[in-house]
Amino acid sequence: MHQDMALVATVAISFVLAAGFGYLADRLRLPPLVGYLVAGILMGPLTPGFTADSNLAAQLAEIGVILLMFGVGLHFSASDLIAVRGIAIPGAIGQIILATLLGIGLCTLWGWSVGAGLVFGLSVSVASTVVLLKALEERNLVNSPNGRVAIGWLIVEDLAMVLTLVLLPIVAEVLGDQGTTAAHGTHVGGTSIAFTILVTLLKLGAFAVIAVMLGPRLVPWLLTLVARTGSRELFTLTVLAIALGIAFGSATIFGVSFALGAFFAGVIMSESHLSHRAAADSLPLQNAFSVLFFVSVGMLFNPMILIEQPLAVAAILALITCGKSLIAAGFVLLLRYPLPMALTVAASLAQIGEFSFIVAGLGVSLGLLSQEGHDLILAGAILSITLNPLVFGTAAKLKTAFARSMPTFAGQYGQSKFAALTRDLDIIREKAEEKESQQQLKKQQLVNTFPLFSEVNEHALEELLLLFRPASASPGDKVIRAGERGDAMYFIAAGAAEVRLPGKKAILLEAGAFFGEMALLSGGLRTADVIAVDFCQFLKLDRRDFNIFMARHPRLRAAVSDMARERKRMNVVRDAQSDAVD
Repeated sequence: MHQDMALVATVAISFVLAAGFGYLADRLRLPPLVGYLVAGILMGPLTPGFTADSNLAAQLAEIGVILLMFGVGLHFSASDLIAVRGIAIPGAIGQIILATLLGIGLCTLWGWSVGAGLVFGLSVSVASTVVLLKALEERNLVNSPNGRVAIGWLIVEDLAMVLTLVLLPIVAEVLGDQGTTAAHGTHVGGTSIAFTILVTLLKLGAFAVIAVMLGPRLVPWLLTLVARTGSRELFTLTVLAIALGIAFGSATIFGVSFALGAFFAGVIMSESHLSHRAAADSLPLQNAFSVLFFVSVGMLFNPMILIEQPLAVAAILALITCGKSLIAAGFVLLLRYPLPMALTVAASLAQIGEFSFIVAGLGVSLGLLSQEGHDLILAGAILSITLNPLVFGTAAKLKTAFARSMPTFAGQYGQSKFAALTRDLDIIREKAEEKESQQQLKKQQLVNTFPLFSEVNEHALEELLLLFRPASASPGDKVIRAGERGDAMYFIAAGAAEVRLPGKKAILLEAGAFFGEMALLSGGLRTADVIAVDFCQFLKLDRRDFNIFMARHPRLRAAVSDMARERKRMNVVRDAQSDAVD
């Protein structure tokens, strides 16, 4: 194949195979992620048939990592994490530490180095957010207290792995220095190591401070500015530009990982009132590149490891599905929360996924982990993800069995803490629903006050709310003047105003009416004065925004034009009647 077509071939065949095997996995009641990994295995150099360009696949996978981490940050909920902090933070940290120590111990039995054991242990200690959310959605548990705890637990794990990605290169340098010292018999002081750690943490701190100080001010303003253009493709492009730009800039300027930069970009954007729209618009591309990420991981897997080292694979699978789950369940019970929650969290963590691949890949690139270790981690991931539905089914059966054999323990243990947690989560959900309902109420009030906006859909109403600028006037204030160039159209939200023409009877406009559209439609000058006769609140639509919005919604423009013509006709009739009376 011509080299210039390598990228097209890699992407095209990746999508075709991933779609096919993803669908097959779903029909077998397995997560589609399993199908994506299988597609990658078939495209890898260790299986017969088409072999994709591994270098191109690795770069595409890097974009997938960036978008995955951006999605994690975008859906990061500080309020949810605060609500479950009493169980999620100590439980997740404790589980990571113990699972990592178990991984190191297992690797010691195999004769691996400390660095390899550390990478291996960290890789198997963290579960897949993608797999967890899919499993909870299938069982309608996402919004349940048990599901919220499991998600909060995973958020803490994700944050810990983000920090791991920053510190692992330093650990590799330390272990490398120790190896050099042992080989040459020379002493390497701790000053250079401490200095390296200090510089890295200072860079990370500087990036975090800049992101926290400038991000929440700049990013929402930029998103609102772009959203007001009404161009969905430009808005989506801006979202992706922010995600990739911050990730690349943070890596170039501050030396932090792409993943960390992308995570911060998502967290910053989550503070914007347009975060839901940003998530929805970026989701298709995020999903696409996430598929390429899992395909590229599958390309690195050697299926022969299942035949060559079946006992090692079985040991890893037991550590992931049993050891890590028992640790998690133990922490939940030690923190005095109910048994059903312990079993749900245990089942949720009985697999490993995207962060495991990222950590393992970084370990290989740093020389800490061998390719054999990487293959074993991938084998554990594929098998644990495949078996995760079975683990959830087993957890459900255990809940029933404990309820029958130990009804007091299963029904009463930890209920006081569970009740308090449920109340906190209900308060958070009510606040979120209230915020969402307020936005919906604004749209409904807009339609109720100005019936002509019923011509546009909900997305257009949201866009219109962004275009409106609030304005006010006191009694006697002249809002517009005859002879001026029309610069805006006004909608009266509250109060009343009069349209006055020389020698003509004034026309009273009350809440729900609009004015100023004639000059914008005709491009001419204002033909009348409009004076507030009460304390007025207006929604002001500037000329440029008016023209752009009306161009995108011709039915609304036609409705405004019809109403303007009708108003002009009524003015002519009234003037004729007035002249006849005179």
